[in-house]
Amino acid sequence: MSAEYATFGLAPATRAGEVLADGGYQVHRDFVDFVVNGRPLLFRLSDLDAVSPLASDVPPAIFTAQVRSLLLQADAPLPDGRYVVYGCPECEDLACGAVTAVIEQDGDDYVWRDFAWQTDDHADLALNGYHGIGPFRFHGAEYRAALGALLDGEAHTPRRRVLLIGARVAVLARLAAALRAIGIGADITRDATGVPAEELRQYGAVAFGRAIGAQERAAVRRSFERAGVEVAYVDPLAPIVPLLVAQVEHALEPGPVEQRRLVRLVAADGAAGVEVASACRVRITAYRLDRRRRSQAREVFDGILEPGCHRIELDPKAVRGESFVVARTSGSVLVEAVAHRPTAGRGR
Repeated sequence: MSAEYATFGLAPATRAGEVLADGGYQVHRDFVDFVVNGRPLLFRLSDLDAVSPLASDVPPAIFTAQVRSLLLQADAPLPDGRYVVYGCPECEDLACGAVTAVIEQDGDDYVWRDFAWQTDDHADLALNGYHGIGPFRFHGAEYRAALGALLDGEAHTPRRRVLLIGARVAVLARLAAALRAIGIGADITRDATGVPAEELRQYGAVAFGRAIGAQERAAVRRSFERAGVEVAYVDPLAPIVPLLVAQVEHALEPGPVEQRRLVRLVAADGAAGVEVASACRVRITAYRLDRRRRSQAREVFDGILEPGCHRIELDPKAVRGESFVVARTSGSVLVEAVAHRPTAGRGR
């Protein structure tokens, strides 16, 4: 069988959740992605909002069954020896669409081939095949070791919980509700001192309110250090719930930066600078506080960007005054305050 050898690995990944403008929610999902030749396989699919079958929130028995299926220790779930590689992040319905592939053994090697977009039991390779992807041949020992580690409990389990520390309970309560709605656990406190270490180990991030001073922040950090827990610390930019959700999502994003699609975001001089590692859909939303401290939101860009750096012009009205931009792909989110040039003083 003709297929070049490729390296196989696994890496933690995220489908970022979101509080939508219409009040709805997009669910946050953590999963294990497939890394082929050092690059997440999902990156080869430019505009796909999907997760692998190895999601962290499925019951352990189902997770184990998915791993054993990929090891070909069970029959293929679809006809013609096809397996779901990426599916809908909101449900398990094949009708929503899924990326599938034939997975088979050739001697001691494992081969993934004939990738296709599939919405029913049979794939139409001529119409919906991903002709530029694969086939991939993986060394059996490397393939089994990577997937076997998941069965041995060596996989990293994301800590999808954030501790909110602040004085403005109303804002924190709205933030906690929004985070819980997209699948991220959230708890509110004013003081983490005395919290048992086993409880602190459940958190992946800590978000401080603006009223929390330096001494209180230092005390929180010491509590986590004594518990031997490394967490991400978030300094909320403004009391705008969707903006705060995006900050927490970014803090919880797993994996090294080089394995993320959204690499960099800057906002200054009337434009947003965005760098992406692979072709993908990017949405940019601007948030601002008006003179009455009411929040305003406006989508300023939604389109496919090719790998590299891009300049996106921003509507001056959308970023007037204290303002921020949020850039999103299906798996990454970045948040940045808009830098404004200082206004020149009037001469006497």
